[in-house]
Amino acid sequence: MLQIIEATIDEQGNVRLLQPIQLPKPRRAYVTILADERDIPETALLSEAALAEDWNRSEEDAAWSHLQ
Repeated sequence: MLQIIEATIDEQGNVRLLQPIQLPKPRRAYVTILADERDIPETALLSEAALAEDWNRSEEDAAWSHLQ
């Protein structure tokens, strides 16, 4: 069974889980480094809602359907 556990990673690469977990035996894990929210340009965040109005239309779906 897959579990997703939120964690933080410090500058030295130490991983700290934000909630305790119990495992019956040692397990492998993949660590995904997420972009810092501060790295997302503000204009991209502000324009998302306006662009969604145009992108989320049936005409757009039809126009791009040949690429799916």
